[in-house]
Amino acid sequence: MDMDLITNILYAAIRTGTPLLLVALGEMICEKSGVLNLGQEGMMLLGAVAGFIAVYHTDSFMLGFVIAALSGVLASLIFAFVALNFNATQVATGLALTIFGTGLSAFIGSDYEGKTITALPTIGFETLAGIPLIGKALFAQDAIVYFSWIMVIACYLFFRHHRAGLAVRASGENPDVGSNLGLPVMRIRYCAVMFGGAMAGLAGGYLSIAYTPLWTEGMTAGKGWIALALVVFASWRVERVMLGAYLFGFASIMHLFAQGLGISVSSNLLAILPYAATLLVLIMLSKNSEKLKLFEPMALGKPWHKTK
Repeated sequence: MDMDLITNILYAAIRTGTPLLLVALGEMICEKSGVLNLGQEGMMLLGAVAGFIAVYHTDSFMLGFVIAALSGVLASLIFAFVALNFNATQVATGLALTIFGTGLSAFIGSDYEGKTITALPTIGFETLAGIPLIGKALFAQDAIVYFSWIMVIACYLFFRHHRAGLAVRASGENPDVGSNLGLPVMRIRYCAVMFGGAMAGLAGGYLSIAYTPLWTEGMTAGKGWIALALVVFASWRVERVMLGAYLFGFASIMHLFAQGLGISVSSNLLAILPYAATLLVLIMLSKNSEKLKLFEPMALGKPWHKTK
């Protein structure tokens, strides 16, 4: 097999998996606190359109990503207010957020459909990028890819070695006990939801600013839903979220692999591979549901209010 083909596939798999990694990390933190937010797709779309418009008018990548993250946070606050303060069903509220975000992003971005911007440049480490196979994949990426790796390490250390990580886990396992011990459960859950919103918005911004530097309606193409399945697939573990994101990223660029090997397969057929992989993962998980419950936060998706 051509060495350059493998190098390019690894490079593309990491880029394609980066938005999945970002949004899945945010959702994992959210679910660890006991809150199930199914609005990832809507928040990603809002982040994508807001970030694109900001860069289009200012030429500032930093401002674009900040605006993308803030749009996700604002959308997540709507979800948190309805689901946490009014004890609305989290599943229905999350679905409503996805519908809201999809419609609002289409409306806001209608005048920017098909317009393009200069893509986020890569950060090249020329000497290291020349390493065979892995050099380009690891040392010729853009700033958000490296930021996602920093977030993986930060989230891992957060849950392993920080008291705040233990507080988040306690809020997701048994909020009543956590509250009795003095933990501000509602505040913790709000912060977790906001973090999830920021990561989803950032992931959307990555799609429209770096991955495909343009805005098109519905450009997330179900990546928010894939990220939700990815969190379960990873059993709410940070390192598995990273691995799963890049595996799904690889499935998304299988057409490059097939073309490089000279395999004649319909591009439409290859395009469904990420979603087929998601279905396969969910089927496999359903057969091992008892083991899965050992890792699932016990209070996930359950409404809670502090008792007097």
